[in-house]
Amino acid sequence: MAPQFGDYQLEIYLNGLGGTVPDHPMTFAELERRAEAALPPGVWSYVAGGAGDEHTQRANVTAFERWGLVPRMMAGAAQRDLSVELFGLALASPLLLAPVGVLGICTPDGHGDLAVARAAARTGVPMIASTLSADPLEAVAKELGTAPGLFQLYPPGDRELAESLVRRAEAAGFTALVVTLDTWVTGWRPRDLSTANFPQLRGKCLANYTSDPVFRARLAKTPEEDPAAVVREWATVFPNALSWADLPWLRSLTSLPLLLKGIQHPEDVRRARDGGVDGIYCSNHGGRQANGGLPAIEALPGVVEAADGLPVLFDSGVRSGAELVKALALGASAVGLGRPYAYGLAVGGEDGVVHVLRSVLAEADLLMAVDGYPTVADLTPQALRRLS
Repeated sequence: MAPQFGDYQLEIYLNGLGGTVPDHPMTFAELERRAEAALPPGVWSYVAGGAGDEHTQRANVTAFERWGLVPRMMAGAAQRDLSVELFGLALASPLLLAPVGVLGICTPDGHGDLAVARAAARTGVPMIASTLSADPLEAVAKELGTAPGLFQLYPPGDRELAESLVRRAEAAGFTALVVTLDTWVTGWRPRDLSTANFPQLRGKCLANYTSDPVFRARLAKTPEEDPAAVVREWATVFPNALSWADLPWLRSLTSLPLLLKGIQHPEDVRRARDGGVDGIYCSNHGGRQANGGLPAIEALPGVVEAADGLPVLFDSGVRSGAELVKALALGASAVGLGRPYAYGLAVGGEDGVVHVLRSVLAEADLLMAVDGYPTVADLTPQALRRLS
């Protein structure tokens, strides 16, 4: 019998017979508590915080509670197959590591991006690597091993710089380009404001810029000679409010699969589809950018319908295997995990991330087993009931 993701619980129980209990938390609440204790206040506020009073961030999580999975018995679920195909890649599961822009400073050594990439290599879970990285994208790609990597781009105002970043991602072996649309200006984030801390304005997680020849050419001195100039220059190129008129340019940047991240309205999906994108990424940035909006999971069914067969990635509010399963049932092709693995990184580095990924996949696998859904294809909207 082939190993199943749910076997992780058997591994834990067998270790317990020898007196060994898990080093890392088994619940999200405990993971969050320990991550807060492990991180400096400014970093914690940035990772954990959301926009405004964080209503949307909370709603992303609680909205999943309005959906219930309908149990089906005697469904032949003794063996489960969580594998999916995405842009020609055969993946063991539909779980993804969503892009998080401060991974580098979530570990004491300042190389959290590399630790996450190594965790991806160990688990096979694809990593969407952020533009805002403490290590250059080439170094991150090297640590991925055979695990797929997607590159997330914040399109800079300098098109030559954007093209340079994309060419580097292609050369490094990243398999798709994910363009984030909702962060050309930062949302109102009281937690960050209370600590007066914006990591990039302190020179953190800018390695993809300081290692880029186009960006370096914009500086009078090298980044090593004048770190303050790096921050000033970055602040001039980062804001870039795109319009639909820019989509042909985005499409022209690469022959890799192109996904637009942050889309939640069906009409925006149709415009993106008509503009030649290869996939849609339904997300509200985990509630970090705009408060008062819909929970992202509520937007997902309409996005999937409008995508008309295009792959739809999803994140925002996923905290466990149960949310993973529900997002798949509502039509997501693959599901991104964000804060939970960032917390795992803070608590236990590479091993902490591996533990979180294995735990989420184990719960999803066991849930599908108990409720009678042998494959991802069996998770259709009919598998869910609206509770309220």
